Amino acid sequence: MNIIHAKQLITLQGPSRARRGAELRELGIIEDGAVAIRNGKIAWVGRTDDLPRRDVPEFDASGKIVLPGFVDSHTHAVFAGNRADEFEWRIEGAPYMEILARGGGILSSVRRLRESTDLQVRLADRFFEYGTTTIEAKSGYGLTLDQEIRMLECMRRETRLEVIPTYMGAHALPEEYRGRRDAFVERIVNEDLPEIASRRLAEFCDVFVEPGAFSADEARRIFSRAKTLGLGIKVHADEFVYSRGAELAVEVGATSADHLGAVTEDGIRALAESDVIATLLPSTLFALGEKRYAPARRLIESGAAVALATDFNPGTSPTINMQFVLTLACTQMRMTPAEALTAATINGAAAVNRHAEIGSLEAGKQADAAVYDVGDYREIPYYAAVNFCVAVFKRGALVYEANR
Repeated sequence: MNIIHAKQLITLQGPSRARRGAELRELGIIEDGAVAIRNGKIAWVGRTDDLPRRDVPEFDASGKIVLPGFVDSHTHAVFAGNRADEFEWRIEGAPYMEILARGGGILSSVRRLRESTDLQVRLADRFFEYGTTTIEAKSGYGLTLDQEIRMLECMRRETRLEVIPTYMGAHALPEEYRGRRDAFVERIVNEDLPEIASRRLAEFCDVFVEPGAFSADEARRIFSRAKTLGLGIKVHADEFVYSRGAELAVEVGATSADHLGAVTEDGIRALAESDVIATLLPSTLFALGEKRYAPARRLIESGAAVALATDFNPGTSPTINMQFVLTLACTQMRMTPAEALTAATINGAAAVNRHAEIGSLEAGKQADAAVYDVGDYREIPYYAAVNFCVAVFKRGALVYEANR
């Protein structure tokens, strides 16, 4: 298969690592570009006139742009039911603690999942419609070992959309452990993590570090055990309240620190001087009606590696549209369109340790690409919440094509 005549082929060619600073604006655009795909891999990238072989099936992208598939590096895509009631309660002015008192919040998703009989990665096929070819997904709505395993096995069963699994047993304190926090953390450290690692069900371990969730000390205990078992580390850090989550992520050698809506200059400095990816989730703050967003400009100007993701979940970010996330990144966090695209592709890949395989259109990488019916890449964030994706390739196979 060849993809030919892309008006702009956005390759993101460059170093095999997360991009920082001015590198975030270097898209590696090829005019009238082409991609040769062989056996699910990219064999060649360049101008259409220079294609080495034309005796294979071809996809004509004339007048359109072609990007690497989006890598959505932070989701909670396995859940049951929805939380539309909480959506209405927030509109009516109910504060978070009142929503919890009404039975809402994370624990409402826990109850629904435990009661469910048919569990799946939600909207798995629809991610392709918006140009996303890989997602990370977290457990954390089960909060018992059996239910957490059930969630992770559900992710493993998904075969079309690439799902990178993260164990997040420390998402919230379950009701049955109320008043027994130490016992819950002990269970995670001594039972859950060894069993999940022995079954190879997860690649990462995440902890929600925030007042009302888990403390830095509790997270350290969990991360220490996870690392000895070979799991990578992710941290829900400084989402609403500054709690030195970014600094903790650097201390424990995390792959990414996610959210960062309340990160301070100390946290920004620590991230800039480390290899930790700062994963920003503007659609969460948008859905919650917040006015303050993560300081993307300060992070970029300080030299931190920034990624973008949806945080798709039933309570605070019910969206899978990475194109809309780019719009929010540009309008609310003052990222340029080029920076946002880089953050959603190669840097998203780095946030899940896949930057050597996906996230850019380069020879030897997995052939994950999306075609958009626009003439300039800046139009994707410019048109707010309008979906221009018309075709998606995953491992070289055409997995989505819009009706024409």
